[in-house]
Amino acid sequence: MQTLATVHLVRHGEVHNPERVLYGRLDGFGLSELGRRMAVDVAAWFARRADEQGRRPEIVAASPLLRAQQTAAPIAEALDRPLRTEADVIEAENAFEGMSDVAATLKRSPRLWPLLRNPLTPSWGEPYRQQAARMLATADRVKDEALEAGGPGAEAVLVSHQLPIWVTRLAVEGRPLAHDPRSRECSLTSVTSLVYEEGRALPRVEYHEPNRALLKDASSLPGA
Repeated sequence: MQTLATVHLVRHGEVHNPERVLYGRLDGFGLSELGRRMAVDVAAWFARRADEQGRRPEIVAASPLLRAQQTAAPIAEALDRPLRTEADVIEAENAFEGMSDVAATLKRSPRLWPLLRNPLTPSWGEPYRQQAARMLATADRVKDEALEAGGPGAEAVLVSHQLPIWVTRLAVEGRPLAHDPRSRECSLTSVTSLVYEEGRALPRVEYHEPNRALLKDASSLPGA
């Protein structure tokens, strides 16, 4: 099948979070020193890929949150593209945002227990279906923009967050959206590529870990 366009969903790098807070959409959580290295390295990966293909992604955009913006900036610079913000690839909403030990807090706070009533939605945060819908709507729009600018084979980069990226992948692969967070294949600065092909209603998925060697030194908490 002919590839029409590819939208790369990039998870941000490691966050400076010594208190291990579930940071969600909170302001002020930027990249750690290792996270900044990850951002530079994934930018180099995209630059090498562009050199091999003889073309650059047409669009580089990121969630408005600091950690995503800091991850996307070196990518935009390496590809000589302006960095823009896409509000709908932001992290998921989460009622437990700001807690440093969610399990312990829940154990001593029965008033929070009703938030756990339906893990399939999930009841404590933004519904999985809503996350996937906003992510796919943005990816589809950006794909069309890239295709118009670069023609068949055009690419775009969206820097986002683990949970929205993962449920988007589950959605396009036709898998249930409810899941165990430990099962997510979406490591720091990983690249989940949505490959749009002629004749297919949904994109197929490719997955890459440009910074696999750095992951052993990284601290990673599910964002939502």
